[in-house]
Amino acid sequence: MSSSPLLSLELQGIPRLKSGKVREVFDLGDRLLFVATDRISAFDCVMPNGIPRKGEVLTQISHFWFDRTELWLPNHRIGRADDPLPASLQPFAHLLGRRSMIVCKAKPLPIECVVRGYLAGSGWKEYRSHGTVCGSPLPPGLKESSELPEPIFTPATKAETGHDENIPFARACELAGAAWAEEARDLSLRLYRYARDLARQRGLIIADTKFEFGIHDGRLVLIDEVLTPDSSRFWPMDGYLPGRGQPSFDKQFVRDYLESLDWDKTPPAPALPPDVVQRTQAKYLEAFRRLTGRDL
Repeated sequence: MSSSPLLSLELQGIPRLKSGKVREVFDLGDRLLFVATDRISAFDCVMPNGIPRKGEVLTQISHFWFDRTELWLPNHRIGRADDPLPASLQPFAHLLGRRSMIVCKAKPLPIECVVRGYLAGSGWKEYRSHGTVCGSPLPPGLKESSELPEPIFTPATKAETGHDENIPFARACELAGAAWAEEARDLSLRLYRYARDLARQRGLIIADTKFEFGIHDGRLVLIDEVLTPDSSRFWPMDGYLPGRGQPSFDKQFVRDYLESLDWDKTPPAPALPPDVVQRTQAKYLEAFRRLTGRDL
């Protein structure tokens, strides 16, 4: 694999359906092609340079979880990580290898399904002020990074631009339909608990995460990426200590660097220096290694 980051791509003859902060989505007719680039965003801005191999990490970790959960939680994936590309995509294999996934066309629910198992980030800020997280009351005396008594489901809106907004569960039911929202909540909590327990056996804490669900053939399926360093907060178990922030295997290192700059968090974003790129790449690759037990 090239050490240069893949920031954009064109697939001649294959229409692009959507370009997100990280993913490119192409239309294959009755299916979609998801391609995870090496772009990285922070504070809702995409950095001008990326993190080499980041897209591979996101895609292969998603495959790891899909492999382990698809018997009880249907997902949108068509084919496994090592399946060959269809003939129409073979000319682009050098671009798509290990960073692409062919998926069914599902209708996404209009909510983000967030599960929090530990007190961190915006949840910690709210708890300090109000004793709640997303409006849910919590016991007094918790510290930053404390494990919650039970994981909590805190849905959010999907923002095309800007920040997702936390919403009450009643509002999630209005947006998605009560039956779909309730099923998404129950599956999200079950999936989080399963992943939390597996990750603990491998020296990782999953502090919180975000899932997306869609409807396909009349049933709810797990879509998009799942339990990656971009959609989750991963902490190493060794050295875990409540009462402070934790080192993490995600883009927090990039955020911390950007916070040290005189930048107003509006585009254009500043380029990341080589040492920040290298250390961030190492964190993503280490998350993959710890979780799967092998090097990417």
